Amino acid sequence: MYLMQHFYEQHGKYLGLALIVGGAGLSRRISKAEVQRPGLSLAGYLKGSGSARLLVVGKQEIEYLRDLDAPTRLARLTAILTPSTPGVIVARGFRPPKEIVEICEKQKIPLFKSNSTATNLLSRITFLLLEEFCPSVTLHGTLVEVFGVGVLIQGESSVGKSEAALGLIERGHRLISDDVVRVKKKEGSYLVGSGPELTRHLMEIRGIGIINVAHLYGAVCVRPDKGLDIVVKLEEWDDKHFYDRVGLDEKFIDVLGVSVPYHVLPVKPGRDVVLLLETIALNHRLKDMGYNSAKEFNAKLLEAIARRQKKRITHEARL
Repeated sequence: MYLMQHFYEQHGKYLGLALIVGGAGLSRRISKAEVQRPGLSLAGYLKGSGSARLLVVGKQEIEYLRDLDAPTRLARLTAILTPSTPGVIVARGFRPPKEIVEICEKQKIPLFKSNSTATNLLSRITFLLLEEFCPSVTLHGTLVEVFGVGVLIQGESSVGKSEAALGLIERGHRLISDDVVRVKKKEGSYLVGSGPELTRHLMEIRGIGIINVAHLYGAVCVRPDKGLDIVVKLEEWDDKHFYDRVGLDEKFIDVLGVSVPYHVLPVKPGRDVVLLLETIALNHRLKDMGYNSAKEFNAKLLEAIARRQKKRITHEARL
């Protein structure tokens, strides 16, 4: 549940908000990732008006209200400032009409003032709310950036996820989050992973304990978030299991409705897991550029088979 109090505490300074009245209403819930200007609602046209949205009152609304007589102004404002209105922001540092102040104080609607323009506030608040309301899921694993590719390393406990990530960091790659990764779906099309504030830049290494990657390897080896591009699951090597040796059978995993390339990487003594993870990331970049090694090899193989068959048929025809 996202409340006006959360919005004010997180973004009040960034938006330059100053609370005028309605502090008791900061517990109001913001239920929609939308913000609007009253516009036609002030003229009495309430059809389609979103009473559950944050309201931004700009210069035009203030001037229009000043031209109305007091009873009409009160009636129009009462119609749009309802118990479901999460909050009101007056732009350009204007002094709000006393009717707005009275209604907000009576109904405990948080009323703010900002020196920014209404257009500026609309764009910035819309972006902030979309960020807050985008679908998210928490995944277990370690998210690292390898050659610009966001790689989520998963696997059973003690399989070596953190150790593999530490090896990548030592080679100059970057840590986003260890153990707990929060993934958000942005703009309905791509995924971005980040870590909790409490454990940011920290890793747990069995036998050593908690280490701070930023302090040990420098700030260049960490970053707050990264797009989730591929998922790699580490598992103990099983001689009875068949592992793909060509790579034609591409696997995907669904994360918040987005298909993410999925790789199973068997682990056993003697295998350089760090090198293999780097290879997976580089191969992913090549595929994004339109170059697929497995498909190219398969095409060459089919061409070679076709040529042999043609030669055999020609030879048999001569006989």
